[in-house]
Amino acid sequence: MKDFFQILRRFIPPYKKQLLLNFLFNLLSALFTVFSVTMMIPILEILFGLSKDVNELMPWAMNLGAIKHNAYFYITAFKNANGAGFTLLFVGLFVIVATLLKVGFYYLGAFEAIYIRNGVVKDMREQIFSKILKLALPFFSEERKGDIISRITGDVTEVENSIMSSLDMFLKNPIIILVLLISMLIMSPSMTLFIFLVLPIAGFIIGRVGRSLKKVSREGQDKMGEILTVVEEALGGLRIIKAFNAENKMNARFNSELYDYRHIMNRLMRRRELAHPLSELLGTIVIIIVVWYGGTLILNKNSELSGPEFIAYLAIFYQIINPAKAFTTALYSIQKGLASMDRIDKILKADVTIPEAENAQTVSTLKNTVEYRNVTFAYEDKVVLNNVSLTIPKGKTIALVGQSGSGKTTFVDLLPRFYDVIGGQILIDGVDLRDLKLHELRDLMGNVNQEAILFNDSIFNNIAFGVENTSMPEVIAAAKVANAHDFIIETEHGYDTVIGDRGSKLSGGQRQRLSIARAILKNPPILILDEATSALDTESERLVQDALENLMKNRTSIVIAHRLSTVRNADLICVFHEGEIVERGTHDELIKLDGRYKRLHSMQMF
Repeated sequence: MKDFFQILRRFIPPYKKQLLLNFLFNLLSALFTVFSVTMMIPILEILFGLSKDVNELMPWAMNLGAIKHNAYFYITAFKNANGAGFTLLFVGLFVIVATLLKVGFYYLGAFEAIYIRNGVVKDMREQIFSKILKLALPFFSEERKGDIISRITGDVTEVENSIMSSLDMFLKNPIIILVLLISMLIMSPSMTLFIFLVLPIAGFIIGRVGRSLKKVSREGQDKMGEILTVVEEALGGLRIIKAFNAENKMNARFNSELYDYRHIMNRLMRRRELAHPLSELLGTIVIIIVVWYGGTLILNKNSELSGPEFIAYLAIFYQIINPAKAFTTALYSIQKGLASMDRIDKILKADVTIPEAENAQTVSTLKNTVEYRNVTFAYEDKVVLNNVSLTIPKGKTIALVGQSGSGKTTFVDLLPRFYDVIGGQILIDGVDLRDLKLHELRDLMGNVNQEAILFNDSIFNNIAFGVENTSMPEVIAAAKVANAHDFIIETEHGYDTVIGDRGSKLSGGQRQRLSIARAILKNPPILILDEATSALDTESERLVQDALENLMKNRTSIVIAHRLSTVRNADLICVFHEGEIVERGTHDELIKLDGRYKRLHSMQMF
């Protein structure tokens, strides 16, 4: 329960007003519950001829004796004037009104609880997605995409269906139980103390069974993450699965995960379904014990209660049974939800490994240089860049070439701080990147990657992505510079055409030109091109290359290329090998050097 209350402390504070109203309405509902039940006592006494006439009114006082005495005075007066039958009807009307108020306040309490419940679930999803966007890329290289999707969907739904659905019960039932127990304590202290001795035993038995649910539930949620991972991989690799006739292999893998999930959920459901029958049995046992104990006292003339009062006492106690049973059932659900919350917290409590400095400096443009000074970087224990230094003057084009795995992509990923250097510094106009505002730093840069990353949205929104308050003429101008306007206007709805998941309705060259148009519209002072043409055919490459040349004019550009023909006009070419820059110079200078660059060039020319 400690974990449950910690969750409430984290997410409930924005809803203090609704919480207060919920408490007030539930308290009033509980008070009218007691009132409607205690009104049965005079009804029973009239029916069985046990009512005592009270003919004198005593001074009103804030104690039970005075209130009871004067209530019976008015009932006696009404009965003498109108007869016993009409008095029954009159008292019954009081019960109806009390019940109406009871259920009315019950609904109002539930009304406020719904607002809290749905608000917390919304806040939770909002926080998870916001944290996902803040986390650095290394976090996602260690986590399965399907598992992350499972946490923001399945785990949050499980928290909603278990913890948040139990929230109303935790806000309402303790108040009802407390008010009813106080009423019972006032009516018969000895019998209520006896109940206090019996109830904890039942609670202990139920608690022991409930705790075992959390572990099994966590296993189930982890397994669902693995299932979603398989689905996500199958959807992403459907072309390869069909090409290699691997449908049976993927089916077998998926069915194996489903079998394991079924086994886990069978264990979980068997224990959860035990909640109702177990609480029903224990509740019946407690009632029989109370009836035996109270009946014995009444038969032996040792009870504070008369027969009708004992029946009303049992009715009040019975009103406790349902909230108590709901309480125990909720304990099972909460244990299941806490397991999901643990998985959610793996995202919410993950460290943001790319923090922004407290007094970070603003930056609006590149004035002079970008400098890599003795930069070292490693993925865990594998060194990828080793003491690399390079100065990039404003307006120059720097090309990075070398074999795959030599550190080129990591080199450019450090500039927008997708990762932070382990050793050395990267400086913009002499200021360390880590001392600049992260959002403004990334605003200086435009990226065009080997794989054009587009969204299932209109062409207009894809080009305008990340640029606020842009207009159609500006988007069209950017598309024209990127050689994209002609094919766009030939689509069904022009710039309003939705391009499908990852731009699946477009060709590779068209997708790449849209990503270039997006970079042109952003108009960044620093441009990063990572293998922007390597996946294209010759005709598409020519169109994209022309678009890139338009984009690179008067910009500081860092270009990663495997096709050396695309970078021969660069101001400086750096040759990477095993995390170091082993050669640097212009195309002609490197050919004359007769080193690694010339060998790469000769192989491509051949």
